[in-house]
Amino acid sequence: MIDVTLRKNGARTRALPTRGRILQRLRRNDAIYRNVTRGAAIGVLVLLGGVIVALIDGSMPAWRAFGFGFLASERWNPVTENFGALAPIYGTVVTALIAMVIAVPIGLLISVFLTELCPTWLKRPVGTAIELLAGIPSIIFGIWGLFVFAPFLQGTLQPFLITVFGNVPVLSSLFAGPPYGIGVLTASLILAIMVLPFITSISRDVFEQVQAVLKEAAYGIGCTTWEVVWNVVIPYTRVGIIGGIMLGLGRALGETMAVTFVIGNAHKISASLLAPGTTISAAIANEFTEAVGDLYTASLIALGLILFVITFFVLAISRYMLARIERRIG
Repeated sequence: MIDVTLRKNGARTRALPTRGRILQRLRRNDAIYRNVTRGAAIGVLVLLGGVIVALIDGSMPAWRAFGFGFLASERWNPVTENFGALAPIYGTVVTALIAMVIAVPIGLLISVFLTELCPTWLKRPVGTAIELLAGIPSIIFGIWGLFVFAPFLQGTLQPFLITVFGNVPVLSSLFAGPPYGIGVLTASLILAIMVLPFITSISRDVFEQVQAVLKEAAYGIGCTTWEVVWNVVIPYTRVGIIGGIMLGLGRALGETMAVTFVIGNAHKISASLLAPGTTISAAIANEFTEAVGDLYTASLIALGLILFVITFFVLAISRYMLARIERRIG
C-alpha cells in the first residue's frame, strides 16, 4: 500500500514539471505572437512615414521654386520649367465626384434588387457578374474606353447633350464644344463603371446582415418594399454604406491607367465636361519617364504628395462621419 502511494506521488511529481513546461511554452508563444503583431503594426506606420518623407523631400525643389502658388497655377510648360497643379487637381476632383454621383445611386439600387426583389435563380449570376467586373484590370477598361466607349459617346451621347443643352444657361457651358469622344465626361463614366462593383458588393453584403425579423415586422404593419428599404434597411446599414462609398471614392481618386486612356491629357481647365483634361495620376503616369531636370521631376512628385493629402482628408472625413453616426446610434 505504501509502495503504491509512493509510485502515485512520484508520478504526480514527474507530471508537474511537464505541465509547467507546457505553460511556459504557451506563454512564450503568446509573447512571440504579440511581438510579431506589434511589429507588423509599427511596420505599417514606418512604411507610411517613409512614403510621406520621400514625397516631401522629393517635392521640395518645386515648393521652393513656386511656393503655394503651385496649387493655384494652371500653367504646365516643361520647356520653360513653369509648372502648376491646379488643372490636375481640378480634373481629379471633378471626375471622381461625377463618377460617385453616377455610381452611388445605381450601386445601391442594384444592391436593393439583389437582396429584396431578385429571384433566386438570377441572384447568383448577377452577383458573380458584379464580382467579375471588380476584378477586371484597369488597363482593360482603358483600352475598351478608348476604342469602343469613346467613339460610341462621340457619335451618340455627346451630340445629344450639345443639342439639348446648347441654349440652356449654365448647362450650355458644361456641354459646349465639339464632341471629341475623349474628355472629362468620358473619364468620369469609366470611373463610375469601375467603382460600381465595390459600392454594390459592400452594400449588398451589409443589406444581407439586416435581421429578418425587422423587415418582417415592417411588412407586417403594411409597409411596402420601398418603405422597408428606406426606413429599415438603409438606416440599419448606413455605416457600411458610407464605408463602401468612401472605398469607391478612394478608388476613383487614385485610378490611373483607365483615366489616362480616355481623359485627353490636356493641362487646362475648361468649363465644358466634353473637353479634354487631366488628373494627378494621369499626369504622373504620362510624364514621369520623360521628366528631365530636378524641377520637372520634383513637380510630378509634388503632384503625388497632393494626391496623398487629398486621399488622407477623404479618409479622415469618412472616419469622422462614421464616428458621428456610431455615437448617434449609441
